[in-house]
Amino acid sequence: MMNAKHQLPQLNGGLFLTDGGIETTLIFLEGLELPQFAAFHLLRDEKGTEALRSYYRRHASIARDKGVGFILESATWRASADWGEKLGYRPEALDEANRKAIALLHGLKAELEILSSPMVVSGCVGPRGDGYEPGRIMRPAVAEAYHARQIGIFAEMGVDLVTAITMTNIHEAIGVTRAAQAAGLPVVLSFTVETDGRLPTGDTLQDAIETIDLVTNGAPSYYMINCAHPCHFDHILTEGAWLERVRGIRANASKCSHAELNEATELDDGDPAELASHYRELRRRLPHLNVLGGCCGTDHRHIEQICEACFSEPGDPMRHGVAA
Repeated sequence: MMNAKHQLPQLNGGLFLTDGGIETTLIFLEGLELPQFAAFHLLRDEKGTEALRSYYRRHASIARDKGVGFILESATWRASADWGEKLGYRPEALDEANRKAIALLHGLKAELEILSSPMVVSGCVGPRGDGYEPGRIMRPAVAEAYHARQIGIFAEMGVDLVTAITMTNIHEAIGVTRAAQAAGLPVVLSFTVETDGRLPTGDTLQDAIETIDLVTNGAPSYYMINCAHPCHFDHILTEGAWLERVRGIRANASKCSHAELNEATELDDGDPAELASHYRELRRRLPHLNVLGGCCGTDHRHIEQICEACFSEPGDPMRHGVAA
């Protein structure tokens, strides 16, 4: 099996954007219904598929216009067995939804990618439980078995990598990593943290990264943080060799806690310019942070502001980040 993680262009430096908070954008700004917060459910018909296509085009065009990379993250955060069952999907129908989600991104890459804006297709894996609560924590072997089918579909469809978004605990992240390894795919792990900068289990991000690297022999290509505002975690990104493994941020627009967001009935889209200033400061301190996007409450306006705040002109060493 080849060591594919070194083939990812974002590991060579240079700014790469992602999209924003796909579910909150589609629900609150586009007025679409997403039962169980499942964006992949839109792939049932052409109207929903076109809504997803337009969403991705809007975000990818920001990267293309600025001449930076873009990660096309599939709308499959909820497209695993337990969530599919809640939505009435039989296993074969869920497999087909995952295939459609990846095929959509391959089409957009062929349409939009240019030499100055490389695009990467990522198969998105979400947690088996809720994204804010770890719930019953699986053993790594159980997590590997649970996520293997979806990741196998991603491999079949030729994704560039797997990205596990909003991971809440170490064991599930290890399982996802091993499932991706078995499928021959690079894997990126993105953890969510609470307002104290710790995982919902109470573990520190440093402990999570160091533990996973130890037991998987450093298998993840890199790590990210998502679904938290920078004010919740900027204080932990200060020192230590483990920080070199954190290359991506997809922050929430809101400064509210997860508990407060769960109770919210209106979208808190925060201040796009202020959020972008947090990114600029983090990138100044940690220039290897080169995968930047958004999570809950963010949309194309936030991504535009983040790009403007963190983009550097040719000749500026910050433009190319830090090579792996």
